[in-house]
Amino acid sequence: MAHKDDPVTVVVAWFAENKRELPWRDPKVTAWGILVSEFMLQQTQVDRVTPKWLAWMELWPTPDALSRAPLGDVLRAWQGLGYPRRAMRLHATAQRIVSEFGGTVPSTQAELLSLPGVGHYTAAAIAAFAFHQPTVVLDTNIRRVIARAWSAQALPSAHVTKSEESFAAQLVPGRDGAQWSAAVMELGALICTARNPQCSQCPIQASCAWLASGQPDNAPVRRKQPTFAGSDRQARGVLLRTVSEAHLASESAIEAVWADALQREKAMTSLINDGLVIRVNQGYCLPDS
Repeated sequence: MAHKDDPVTVVVAWFAENKRELPWRDPKVTAWGILVSEFMLQQTQVDRVTPKWLAWMELWPTPDALSRAPLGDVLRAWQGLGYPRRAMRLHATAQRIVSEFGGTVPSTQAELLSLPGVGHYTAAAIAAFAFHQPTVVLDTNIRRVIARAWSAQALPSAHVTKSEESFAAQLVPGRDGAQWSAAVMELGALICTARNPQCSQCPIQASCAWLASGQPDNAPVRRKQPTFAGSDRQARGVLLRTVSEAHLASESAIEAVWADALQREKAMTSLINDGLVIRVNQGYCLPDS
């Protein structure tokens, strides 16, 4: 039995008193609702996801409902969350769940990994939060807390290592694996943030190796992220939003929203190649529109 001062026990107790009331945390939410939240939360802030998730679950409360929806409607509903290929993969996942799993979200990690757009993190998170399995969930927040509290490292490395995964597995309590994952994730999101962590408010400050070491600036060197403004990714987002809002966007409408002709053509070609936009005689439209 874990001691009451054990950091894992302390974090779980802190979570019980301080967790945010997020809609997908409601005990009545289905495994499908949790799967949808995991797709939406990838690289997207909780505040942006919450209203989208609520609207999405009203429209498509089951895999079967989403599987029958036109892809164009799915892409329009996704607007504002970024990375629209995730919407395509979620749509394809719903169809796979219906065709191969009888409309029920599978519970094993192996089965979850067979779904489009479900990688190791997402499979582990769904298994933990939907089916209460003691899987090793390692998102950015969890990795940062573990790196600081146990390894005295300001930030984790860019990619998960085998040793990191092995150590994290030792922290997962068998009966409360899902609760621990949710708790340490919340601690990283609210207290142990990447910038300006609130160490004085941290429930495990007394045992934190990084704090005891004087909060050294010893984070591994990472490649600098490219600027979003003016990027190909921004061009793709602007053009896709224009097509989505117009239902049928003319060449002149596309030219009006992005001035750089070469970048505009490159972005539009990539959207077409990804199956997000279809070129028609009159201009451009979304699939199934």
